[in-house]
Amino acid sequence: MITFAQLLGGFVLLLFGAEYLVRGAVSLARRLNVSPMLIGMTIVAYGTTAPELVVSLEAALGGRPGIAVGNVVGSNIANILLILGVSAVIFPVKIKSGSIYRDSAVMLGSALLFVALALSGIIDRWQGILMFAALVVFSLYAYVSESRRSLAESSADDLAEEFAEGPKSAWLALLAIVGSIAAVLIGARLLVTGAVTTAQFLGVGEEVIGLTVVAVGTSLPELATAVVAAIRRHSAVAVGNVIGANIYNLLAIMGLVAAVKPISIPPQILQFDLWFMLAVTIAVLTSLIFRGGLSRGLAAVFVAVFCVYTALQYFGVERVFG
Repeated sequence: MITFAQLLGGFVLLLFGAEYLVRGAVSLARRLNVSPMLIGMTIVAYGTTAPELVVSLEAALGGRPGIAVGNVVGSNIANILLILGVSAVIFPVKIKSGSIYRDSAVMLGSALLFVALALSGIIDRWQGILMFAALVVFSLYAYVSESRRSLAESSADDLAEEFAEGPKSAWLALLAIVGSIAAVLIGARLLVTGAVTTAQFLGVGEEVIGLTVVAVGTSLPELATAVVAAIRRHSAVAVGNVIGANIYNLLAIMGLVAAVKPISIPPQILQFDLWFMLAVTIAVLTSLIFRGGLSRGLAAVFVAVFCVYTALQYFGVERVFG
């Protein structure tokens, strides 16, 4: 019961902490006359991935690489198969923005870079710095590129608009930011502690819990954003949020974590999950680019594949690579 309470409490704090962190930051940025596009590309993008960053950093510093790496790899898989799948089941995704080609290329490139660096079995500090530097270069390029587009074509503006309803004053916005950061930090500690205990109780590796329970838990902000966007029929927002989150997960989160402390890649993740992540990344990008979106039927297949993948984590994959 205590472990369940830790997991549930961690999930709740991470979800609402990230939600109000973003809303408070967006509200404050609007009062400082920051453009909606810049808000969407920075505050929303980084804010919704805050749970993954704090959890992975907490796990890495605590000597739990399975949870740290599994969280990021599993989150990218969940973002594509579960989150984008569920949102497209609610309302099919149709892509019109030209920026999808640029962002898709970067998403695939970041996955390929991460896999290449991970093949040695460890990501060193210089490699972490390299990944984060790559994100900075992409962000600068994307900002210049988006600045040349009209308001109607910028998915970053739409993303910022989804979080427009926030605190009504600067003081309330600051209070929301401070309180949300505290909630995310406490939630991360509870989630990691509960995940370790769960792994010991179930007799599975920590990477399995990181790839499943922790990954889904830290992806809740992206899930909430995507579902709301799908209900409002803003499919571009759901896609933009998932693509952006996957890029930030690999380049920013793994980059920062490795820069702080070199991190080893568990054998199972190295031999199976990295390649599965790469495969689903290619699958969704193929659909988005060549089919112009994601149909309900294919989205339902994505969700079913995620369920099978999760089941395999507990009944098959670890026995092969464990």
